[in-house]
Amino acid sequence: MGTGIQKVKNGLLALFLKSKCPLCDRPAEVELCEYCQRQLLRCQLKNPSNFWQGELPVFVWGNYGGVLKRAIASLKYDNQPQLARPLGYQLGEAWLKSPAATRVKKLTVVPIPLHATKLQQRRYNQAELIAQSFCQFTGYKQQPLGLERIRATEAQFGLSAQAREQNLADAFVIGKSFRQHPPTSPVLLVDDIYTTGATVRCAAQTLRRQGIEVYGVVAIATSRKETESVQ
Repeated sequence: MGTGIQKVKNGLLALFLKSKCPLCDRPAEVELCEYCQRQLLRCQLKNPSNFWQGELPVFVWGNYGGVLKRAIASLKYDNQPQLARPLGYQLGEAWLKSPAATRVKKLTVVPIPLHATKLQQRRYNQAELIAQSFCQFTGYKQQPLGLERIRATEAQFGLSAQAREQNLADAFVIGKSFRQHPPTSPVLLVDDIYTTGATVRCAAQTLRRQGIEVYGVVAIATSRKETESVQ
């Protein structure tokens, strides 16, 4: 009888010591509970390479909705940096299975930077954390200081495509690491959400003006339909 009671106590203690899922408060042994992990996988696009076309190809893991939308919002606005880990791993796993990944052996991964003011407020750059986990899975080299954001832009949400481009004009410059040591392999940009592509196009143009090859972009989520063109 004593052994049975102790097992129950140990089980309750283990349950109590588990961390809570930041999206639903269920017990979680890792960053997300099993339920939210399953819901997250349902957000994955059938063809993440659908936007891998045009002058700046884009690889996007999932649809910006449901649990994926909540996870990104929690990562960015609710001080939950640990959520970048499963997102980056999912992105990395899908990327390595794509034809685009087989065409090149080495890539230098550069996250889209935050302006210093926003970085100070948030205390971390979500794109950099996603890129870090992405690189842990893929084995690519990350260079978080490849680009620098020198102009604090207003929120892109709600702006027209033209207004987004104007908002981002001259927002980026080459970072100090690339000024000192330009990359010897093509750059793969990483961002959290891909919508009109204005941000990543501006970043890519900044790199290309300095003669740095940009292979493409990977992002966790997009609000665009799979049938839409990236151009």
